[in-house]
Amino acid sequence: MINDFSPEVECKLKEMADSGTNILVTGGAGYLGSILTEMLFDRGFKTTVVDNLAYNQNTLFNLFSEGSLDFIYGDVTNEQFMKRLLKQNKYDFVFPLAAVVGFPVSEQKPEFTWFVNNKAILTMLENRGDMRIIFPTTNSGYGMTTGKEACTEETELEPISTYGKSKVASEKAIMESGNAVCLRLATLFGFSSRMRTDLLVNDFVYKAFTDKSIVLFERTFKRNFLHVRDAARAFLWTMVNWESMKNNIYNLGHPKYNITKEELAHYIKKQVPQFNIFYGEINSDPDKRNYIISNEKILRTGFTCKYSLEDGIRELLKGYHAFKDYRFRNYQ
Repeated sequence: MINDFSPEVECKLKEMADSGTNILVTGGAGYLGSILTEMLFDRGFKTTVVDNLAYNQNTLFNLFSEGSLDFIYGDVTNEQFMKRLLKQNKYDFVFPLAAVVGFPVSEQKPEFTWFVNNKAILTMLENRGDMRIIFPTTNSGYGMTTGKEACTEETELEPISTYGKSKVASEKAIMESGNAVCLRLATLFGFSSRMRTDLLVNDFVYKAFTDKSIVLFERTFKRNFLHVRDAARAFLWTMVNWESMKNNIYNLGHPKYNITKEELAHYIKKQVPQFNIFYGEINSDPDKRNYIISNEKILRTGFTCKYSLEDGIRELLKGYHAFKDYRFRNYQ
């Protein structure tokens, strides 16, 4: 039985699926996309996934037993392909998840990052018709702050990475286009069938599991965190509450977890007592993001997080016992 939401919300989602709501998910075989696609599939939504399988993933194989999922091997940077796809099909919602994600890889491939994260979005906007857009942007756009005052959706954006800058530019274009919702995602964590070990929580837990030690730089820098399954749940929540949420931006993170890197390490140490935490005072982390986030706006819509940081750490530790291939990251 599906219980990601209350029975009332699940009933509304079923009604939407039964009425033929048609959804396009680009990047639907990725870290977040794999979970979101499965949630849509489980509820019977007619879903089309476009993905270029850049990481050779096979995350959707278990979903082809029924006919509600279509997979198209394609690249969102192929303008002719995307124009044809959008003009020949009527999608009620589009979730543009396809992106170059994260600080390291975006700095290694800045031109390609802009091509995927911004140019492909502009192509989509030019050919969207009346499709509704739910776009995952990033709270990386807040950049480097004092870490003392909570950033709201009205806080000035000052992204410091190519990733942050490209996503912020796309968010602006999407909101100007209208009929859209942008979700500024916190740093995600948790297991996915397209796993990423480079995300901060996933990486710290991996180090605790394998090395039993970590060296922290900028240990007081703060981030907001969110389980990847809660991120996926927010897309479904936004669909159900479209009329009241549309044409708005929402910070999406767990309200309990605006914490420092040091605090995160100690959360992990509670479950891995032999985890040794050391502090690097000379070198520095090239990723200078430092902020706390207010999630009050999305909480006022009635959305609540289901998964705690403690749940995620426990899940990751269990998963790493069975997961012996640690090459899954978004950069080399």
